[in-house]
Amino acid sequence: MPTLTTKEIELDSVPNSSGVYLMKNAKDEIIYVGKAKNLRKRLASYFQKKDHIDPKTEILIRKIHTFDTIVTAHEDEALLLESTLIKQHRPRYNIQLKDDKRYPLIRLDTTSDYPYLSIVRKSKSDGSIYFGPFASAQSVRQTIQLINKLFKLRKCRHKEVKKRTRPCLNYQIKTCLGPCCYPVDTKDYQQIVQEIMLFLKGRTPALIKQLKRKMLDYAAHQDYENAAVVRDRMQAIEKILEKQVAVSTSPVDWDIIGYAENDQGVVFTMMAVRRGRLADTRHYYFSKGLATITEMMESFIREYYEKLPLIPNTVITSLKLSHTESLERYLAKLKNKKVIVIYPVRGEKRRLASLSDENAKNELTEHEAKQNKRLRALVSIQKALKLKQIPGRIECFDNSNIGGSSPVASRVVFIDGEPDTSQYRRYNIKTVIGADDYASMHEILSRRLKNQTDPFPDILMVDGGRGQLSIAVHVISEILDTQQLCVIGIAKKKAHETKDKIYIPKRSNPINISDDALLLLQQIRDEAHRFAIKFHRNKHQKKQISSFLDEIPGIGPRRKALLIKHFDKIQNIRQAKVDDFESIQGISKKLAQQIVEICNKIEGQ
Repeated sequence: MPTLTTKEIELDSVPNSSGVYLMKNAKDEIIYVGKAKNLRKRLASYFQKKDHIDPKTEILIRKIHTFDTIVTAHEDEALLLESTLIKQHRPRYNIQLKDDKRYPLIRLDTTSDYPYLSIVRKSKSDGSIYFGPFASAQSVRQTIQLINKLFKLRKCRHKEVKKRTRPCLNYQIKTCLGPCCYPVDTKDYQQIVQEIMLFLKGRTPALIKQLKRKMLDYAAHQDYENAAVVRDRMQAIEKILEKQVAVSTSPVDWDIIGYAENDQGVVFTMMAVRRGRLADTRHYYFSKGLATITEMMESFIREYYEKLPLIPNTVITSLKLSHTESLERYLAKLKNKKVIVIYPVRGEKRRLASLSDENAKNELTEHEAKQNKRLRALVSIQKALKLKQIPGRIECFDNSNIGGSSPVASRVVFIDGEPDTSQYRRYNIKTVIGADDYASMHEILSRRLKNQTDPFPDILMVDGGRGQLSIAVHVISEILDTQQLCVIGIAKKKAHETKDKIYIPKRSNPINISDDALLLLQQIRDEAHRFAIKFHRNKHQKKQISSFLDEIPGIGPRRKALLIKHFDKIQNIRQAKVDDFESIQGISKKLAQQIVEICNKIEGQ
């Protein structure tokens, strides 16, 4: 294990072969993992060619204390090993997408006689058809909402249609055919499913032609009412088609990846083209580290498609990559089909790659503007609170309960003015009975400050006025003898006031603070409030489920916990069929029938 003690690194022991290198700091923590065709040349580029290194990279290189190398048989093996080690160690300076959540998909369950749509995060080999991915949960919900307006697909989410005595509201407003109450021809229903599939696949021109033939057929048979329904649907889809931007003359499926960079970071822009039309555009910002821009793009592509179940046949990059062939083989392994990675130099593909670069540049400009705004707000907070340095870590605490039931609290953490969700915490109030906000705040702050594993914040903020602030000051004086924390309270404005108020200890009146600073503190407070309310609602729902299950004989604490975990809501249990309990270990068919019978009796009352 070479130690970096001199300016000229001794690289004679490093082989001239492909492999992976692991950079470590003085604490022996892995801070960067990289791969190389030639390990000696790659490491030499870090430590022997300092004239070509920018100041930020030079600072990062100084943090490297030691390095390890792992030799691999070939480049593909190095790529796979690098990916595995990054997932395992999560080094600070490697490209990593912020969370491990998968992008939302639309699932069409075609195994049922009457298929339905649902939103999922992971595709399975269950006979269903998956569409997507979508940029956000909001975009996928908007798509389903649009489909519900255009097509009369059932909205209930049972595998098989559960018979009802009367149809639901969706049938009344003519957005469902009501197979739960009325005989619906499966052929007619499947025709609707086929139209939805064309719509979700982006084949709207083909769908319009199909609907036009259907409309004319109805009109020929003098069924003018159904002809008018199909006409309205066709016109609505034509309006949607007009809004979509055609970027290619061919019905191609491409992903185009562009980039823009500055001294601090890089933005990668992913433009998804489906059937020749721009379906989606996403932006990803990463701080610069030890990797070159080419290495960063290659790492981004790998991590992006690892979380993506649907990979197009062609990926276009605006930057010439160093390991194109190994990257193609890697993506082909994920897709189980050949994938081409192209760096175009002319023609339509080059135009799209340049367009992606332009979008990335605009996004980077916006990102810089937001960063500058956050910095101005933090500087204003520093001046208003007379801090020695700009606050890097701000923690905010909030309580939530309804009439004293299921009291909970939350902590949110903002680093450099941005939320760090990995450090959010939920608290169950353990020592307080009833709705006592002050006592609850005392408990959670005591638990937080006694926990020495997390660093203390530069600012500790409580949601409330002078009362909550005095509790926080008291807890700090109890637990921290010598160390002082900057603590503030944020109180909502009253009817006659113009803005929220910021309180500090030993002062009765709120302090003056700039609008930018107040807005940032309000955002932090609102996030703490949202997080606490969400936790309280989930806890309250589980408590309702628990009390409902107590009425069913044969269900003890263990089975109750299994049912709560599986169904999440009372409504899901009440609508479940016997088959829905099959996957739950410990729930027999006899007990499942008993639960369904009790639920049916309750619904019939």
